[in-house]
Amino acid sequence: MRPFVRGDVDGFFGLALDNLVQLLLIDALCRSPYILGFSDELVRGTILPGAAISLVVGNIFYARQALKLARETGRDDVCALPYGINTVSLFAHVFLVMLPAKLAAEAAGAADPARVAWQAGLLACLGSGMIELGGSFVAEKLRRITPRAALLSTLAGIALGFISLGFLFRTFAHPIVGLSTLAVVLLVYFGRVKFKGGLPGGFVAVAVGTALAWAIGLAPAGEAPTGSAGLMLPVPVIGDVLAALSEPGMLAAYFAVIVPMGLFNVVGSLQNLESAEAAGDGFPVVPSLAVNGGGSIVAALFGSCFPTTIYIGHPGWKAMGARAGYSVLNAVFVTIVCLTGTLAWITWVVPVDAGMAIVLWIGVVITAQAFQVTPKAHAPAVVIGILPGVAAWGAVMAKNGLRAAGMGNPDRPFEEGLVAAFQGSDTWIDGAFALEQGFIFTAMILATATVLIIERKFTVAGLWLLAAAVLSAVGLMHGYRWTMGDTVLDVFAPWDHPDRLGWALGYLAMAAVLFLAPSVTEPDDAAHGP
Repeated sequence: MRPFVRGDVDGFFGLALDNLVQLLLIDALCRSPYILGFSDELVRGTILPGAAISLVVGNIFYARQALKLARETGRDDVCALPYGINTVSLFAHVFLVMLPAKLAAEAAGAADPARVAWQAGLLACLGSGMIELGGSFVAEKLRRITPRAALLSTLAGIALGFISLGFLFRTFAHPIVGLSTLAVVLLVYFGRVKFKGGLPGGFVAVAVGTALAWAIGLAPAGEAPTGSAGLMLPVPVIGDVLAALSEPGMLAAYFAVIVPMGLFNVVGSLQNLESAEAAGDGFPVVPSLAVNGGGSIVAALFGSCFPTTIYIGHPGWKAMGARAGYSVLNAVFVTIVCLTGTLAWITWVVPVDAGMAIVLWIGVVITAQAFQVTPKAHAPAVVIGILPGVAAWGAVMAKNGLRAAGMGNPDRPFEEGLVAAFQGSDTWIDGAFALEQGFIFTAMILATATVLIIERKFTVAGLWLLAAAVLSAVGLMHGYRWTMGDTVLDVFAPWDHPDRLGWALGYLAMAAVLFLAPSVTEPDDAAHGP
């Protein structure tokens, strides 16, 4: 397999756009005076260069891994695993670790609250990476006992809600750009044609989208950036990492965020590996996940507070024709953007709208794959596995709507009374908030249990539901608490929150039904069909 092929250009545009969005979020959330208020020097001189190091490590490894698999199998269609900054962890570390650390430091009269917040973020990133690294040695066992329908349907729920529907909204909000670029993407990748002259479809979509965005006034975004770009090399920040580790009570304060996010990253990366294997590229679990965790550790040691992950979307990049080169191109792109201060200029010239059709298409491909590569009889389990992810996205949309209406601030904080207000319109928002927390676990367990029920392995299905009861009892699934402008995961001991054991008891009841099923039921294929 050649290191670079034409399809790598298409894959690069999609993956680079995804990584660019994460970098924009980091820049905006960290520098905002209303959130973290970090200095330009800290963000653009330390955090972004640290993020670049972590992204280069992973992208180069996964590109080499793809080339190695191609040599071993004699194939020329192996696609490298996509890799980048974890969006869920990004928000969790900002709003559940660094912002509380900053507020606590301000209340305690600390001389530099922003630095305290940054060090707390480094600790969270380091802890997440260590959990991912350790999890790599047990993940294969989990993969062997989990049906493909469960692993892929969980990803499909994320793809359908957080990727496809989100970008579909934006497509129809700016239809001239959105629908034109969508037509290009559908034509090339579903119509299986190519542009004369060998122009990559992804390049054409972004070029057309950029031109139309400038023509109708979507670009440029605001005033031209000020200030000159300059080289900012990454520097180790081991002293700050050690300071965070030695700070009394800091690890304990954010343990309830670090552990769940680390576990979510392990499971999510495992699902992405299964998705890649379903598309024909079987990569070894231990090194793949170990490097994933190692990337997060490297990020923390060089100043970035944000873990990395194996991205969702491998089947889509592969269908575009991407192989190993798109990963290398992404590493080069991210390095240039993060080390030269050109991030603001790129986003000023090329709006997100120009490439959103590519990301929308990726979400469609992932959702379709969940049905295409699983047994036909398991289709109901795929649907069951999709629902929690879509529900979690709906909960996020509901909270965004409340914040847009002026809630989520000191004058109008989120509180328990919202539940009754929603129920007045027959919207059971407390169920949506509960589904949002730990939805990756919920989707995987429910889909697995459904597959086992379809195969009449009732006792094994009951054991999976016992696991769901345990996860619910300790708060890794469903348990949430109110903050000023959000509902967030609340890891708790069951004896401290007996009122929250309803989910655990519900799963225990489901398990009891399945344990009893062999003795109180008999096959009825004639009534229900094959």
